[in-house]
Amino acid sequence: MGLKEFIKNNILIFDGAMGTMLQKKGLKLGENPELLNITSPSIIEDIHREYIENGANVITTNTFGANELKLKLCNMEVEEAVSAAVNIAKKAKGNSAAYIALDIGPIGELLEPMGTLSFDRAYEIFKRQIVEGVKCGVDIILLETMTDLYELKAAILAAKENSDLPIFATMTFEENGRTFTGCSPESMVLVLEGLGVDALGVNCSLGPKQLKPVIEEICSLSNIPVMVQPNAGLPTLSIGNETKYDVTKEEFAETLCGFVDKGVRIIGGCCGTTPEYIRELCIRTRNIELKNKEINYYSAVCTPSKVVRIDRIRIVGERINPTGKKLFKQALINDDLDYILNTAVAQVEGGAHILDVNVGLPEIDEPNMMHKVVKEIQGILDIPLQIDSSDVNAIETGLRYYNGKPILNSVNGEDKVLERILPLVKKYGANVVGLTLDEKGIPPKAENRFKIAEKIVNKAIEYGIRKEDVFIDCLVLTVSAQQEEVQETLKAVRMVKERLGVKTLLGVSNISFGLPNRQFINETFLALALGNGLDLPIMNPNETGMMRIVDTYNVLYNYDKGSEKYIDKYANVKISTTTSLNDSKDNNKISDKNEIRNLKGIVIKGLKEEAKNATVELLNTLKPLEVVNEYLIPALDEVGEKYEKGELFLPQLIQAAETVKNSFTVLKAEIAKSNTENISKGKIIVATVKGDIHDIGKNIVKVILENYGYEMIDLGKDVPIETVVEEARKHNVKLVGLSALMTTTLRSMEETIKALKDDGYDGKVFVGGAVLTPDYAEQIGADFYAKDAKESVEIAKKILG
Repeated sequence: MGLKEFIKNNILIFDGAMGTMLQKKGLKLGENPELLNITSPSIIEDIHREYIENGANVITTNTFGANELKLKLCNMEVEEAVSAAVNIAKKAKGNSAAYIALDIGPIGELLEPMGTLSFDRAYEIFKRQIVEGVKCGVDIILLETMTDLYELKAAILAAKENSDLPIFATMTFEENGRTFTGCSPESMVLVLEGLGVDALGVNCSLGPKQLKPVIEEICSLSNIPVMVQPNAGLPTLSIGNETKYDVTKEEFAETLCGFVDKGVRIIGGCCGTTPEYIRELCIRTRNIELKNKEINYYSAVCTPSKVVRIDRIRIVGERINPTGKKLFKQALINDDLDYILNTAVAQVEGGAHILDVNVGLPEIDEPNMMHKVVKEIQGILDIPLQIDSSDVNAIETGLRYYNGKPILNSVNGEDKVLERILPLVKKYGANVVGLTLDEKGIPPKAENRFKIAEKIVNKAIEYGIRKEDVFIDCLVLTVSAQQEEVQETLKAVRMVKERLGVKTLLGVSNISFGLPNRQFINETFLALALGNGLDLPIMNPNETGMMRIVDTYNVLYNYDKGSEKYIDKYANVKISTTTSLNDSKDNNKISDKNEIRNLKGIVIKGLKEEAKNATVELLNTLKPLEVVNEYLIPALDEVGEKYEKGELFLPQLIQAAETVKNSFTVLKAEIAKSNTENISKGKIIVATVKGDIHDIGKNIVKVILENYGYEMIDLGKDVPIETVVEEARKHNVKLVGLSALMTTTLRSMEETIKALKDDGYDGKVFVGGAVLTPDYAEQIGADFYAKDAKESVEIAKKILG
């Protein structure tokens, strides 16, 4: 029986922790687990065999960290580590029916725009692991413990484009229900289902009970098999060289059996689980009767941190488009990304739910510009995007580098267009707009437009694209030239909505080209279109009259319950007796000029280039330290507060910090001229402890603290204990930050803290990392536990001011 068929009617049981078992078998502090594939293969083989003997259907190769960046530290090649690991697993499997999963964990560096690792570089790193694993004969590609949806997308594409093996993908969630980088369970499900993985779910981070809300949400949303591999609870006191966990095998198995009732089909263990835990799982799941899940399809678009369901009127901002906009065209030609970002920010502030992105100009490299604009917008905003182009290379570029589930605008009824574009839509898991035109042009009658719409929907379904992911544009023609066909557009919208049951989209402002006071025509047409079933108006959200139509529609059609949003927005609005008759050809309204020039607002929006100019202007009247205290620190505090409340997420937090960095560049140059001020608030050492080669968390803490004005001494990753002690003494610092991501290195963190104190260090130590808890931090002698970068700032303020 094939693996995919097996999962439909059976529970697939994975093995448990590798690191925990290696610790039990004497893994030395700081030793790379993958190195044991070469030096002690029998240890790895014994662990695999124990899991098989205790009932595991799948054993996971000892390759979690076998990527070229991590292996470089121990002078190993990827091919050597992977082939050795797979051969060990094959030997352990013997004649059993177990499957072998190629284990691939995160790279250990943040991808752009949060970090410096490019998407393409990440893809190549994953590809190298996957190609070798496939060549050696694994059965499954397991992508696990991911926190960044973008990194996981790179890994999935590397797997799909270089193998035809089943792909299982899991992310690690925190108690707030999101991953470290802010990805929600719903975004994960939408994106991974779209990309075509064979199973998705959760592993690591927490115990099964703490993960219950996340798992239940995933099960309620996912239409493919759900996989769960929790930790054996939370780490407790370290005894000898072993970390203990607080959930017994009985509690663990009982909770996971409850998840099976919710729809989980693949179970196993992560940190702290052993063959005994897997045996208990096998015993308890033996007689569970599996229930069929109800299919739950719906229309939605998303970023990692934000999902927009198309279950009511959703506004698509139209202003990122060069058509008829001289200033925007010039911005594209000049590579003026800040102008484009201001346009994006203004539309979001105006009420857009989705932004259309069209950068098509004959004078520029459209695919390259599409890549840049998508990346930059996603760096500062968590709003979903609609990739808008007729250039197939720009289309694929936009779909490939978009982080989330986008809309593609568009295809039409021409066979050659459908055959060229729909495979890309399917491959990247996007929504797609279908225009009701074909080789003969736009039909004048609604019935013929409907026939084209029907053809597009049916063709999309043939390619494996759900009809919920197809949005039909019945096309708005200019009323000044084709007045009779306006009614045909409205009629076609209603026909498509009622007969095909798909969502509809229209470029509303097309209706009024060539007429004076266009907004009057636009507003009336928008109201008529909404009444006929329009779901996605493409419009300018900065036009008050258009937004008023949408807001009142939501009241009248019972979307705005109790008129709450309407009252909140309009209760104190005074109606003017005069009407502005503005007919600007390039009415690209952006935020108020004073706000754009305000450095605090610039930092909050993450507009890096504008930060330099605003800082230079402020230095005409203020001293550098006044700029820091009156603008930069309050801005970072506000961003931090929004981060704490879940209004902003890690990408926006980092972008704000990077924006401050641009401002600091100007301030430091000014200080160097006068040599009269010192904006450093004190020195802080940060380091990832000995044996741990993950420095994502440490790097984020460094960036944030640096931009609060602290002088950061970054010792790097895998830092020897004596180096931390020596540097703390040498620089006479009052605060040391230690990071650890792996359970196997918690002992190293404990020993580093002890060594500091034994050396007479009289400062404070704060610790952080996914495997830590406040209680554990206290037990190992740390003065503070920082759950995230924002908390590290509060600690620094407390100690250094």
